[in-house]
Amino acid sequence: MKLGKTSALGIIFSLALVATGCGQKTTTSNPDQAVAASTTAASEQKLNVEVSFYPMYDFTKNVAGDLADVHTLIPPAMEPHDWEPTPQDIASIEKADVLVYNGAGMESWMDQVKDSLSNSKLVQVEASQGISIREGGEEEHDHEHADKATTTEEHDHADDASAKEGHEHDAATGEEHDHDHGGLDPHVWLSPALAIKEVRNIEAGLAKAAPQHTDQFKQNADEYIAKLEALDRDFRAAVKGSKRKDFITQHAAFAYLAAEYGLQQVPIAGLSPEQGPSAAQMASVIDFAKEHKVKTIFFETLVSPKVSETIAQEIGAKTAVLNPIEGLTEDEVKAGKDYISVMRENLEALKLALNE
Repeated sequence: MKLGKTSALGIIFSLALVATGCGQKTTTSNPDQAVAASTTAASEQKLNVEVSFYPMYDFTKNVAGDLADVHTLIPPAMEPHDWEPTPQDIASIEKADVLVYNGAGMESWMDQVKDSLSNSKLVQVEASQGISIREGGEEEHDHEHADKATTTEEHDHADDASAKEGHEHDAATGEEHDHDHGGLDPHVWLSPALAIKEVRNIEAGLAKAAPQHTDQFKQNADEYIAKLEALDRDFRAAVKGSKRKDFITQHAAFAYLAAEYGLQQVPIAGLSPEQGPSAAQMASVIDFAKEHKVKTIFFETLVSPKVSETIAQEIGAKTAVLNPIEGLTEDEVKAGKDYISVMRENLEALKLALNE
């Protein structure tokens, strides 16, 4: 589906409106009974929440608890960078009470979809709102100086004066302005400290959609954030006395984590795992690994490990998983893994690599 075709979107939404409008009319002969039934239904009805991909699902589910049905648009085992919604996905968004997405360019299709929606009551939550978003760029591949890997330019959602007219909005109001996230690093959820901010934004959005449950959403969020704070403390303690501060990873997903804990990310490829490295980039990473005696090359679960394995073989290193949690594999889902458990696996993998 090509989302740029406005006429096609119009047909899709017209059909969706017809479908959702059918069969909803009810009648009652007793006005008092109608009011009572309406009040009961409003208090018992769960929110219908659509989220873009796995981290947004896990954050939202932990805040919503039993008060919402949460559906993930992008299937868990699918790499989300190049995914596009189907007409059925767009119809699901149109019927939702709340739409939760990461923002910062992660969902490249989101702006076009939002512009086409006719549901004026839909609460739209950009979870990364208010977080300083890092610029992605070629400097990520320059390893001549150790500090270059984590000193990229930042774009502040909240404070950048040039953004206030065209970009700034309240994450919980659903009021959006046109903006372009192109070239930004969206992987904020990989810093537990920033994940806390995303959870708070989601809490605010759910409370806007169902204000009668504000206290319960806050209680749920507080309990989940306590777990995220413990995770954050464990990361800080683990890297504080580590032998090294650098790590080589498959694509540039860990800049926020590295910046938060004083580490140096050395990515083989760019912001998208689909971006293969050039010969020069491969040579640069190999030179860095040899010079710094790197013994572990990290790869991911949802994309081919071939490039990481090639570099590991070249320098005599081993490979290990550092998971960007852009989705869960079928095995991870069956094992009951979630954001926190996978991040703790990442922590253990980093502890080993940083102390070799």
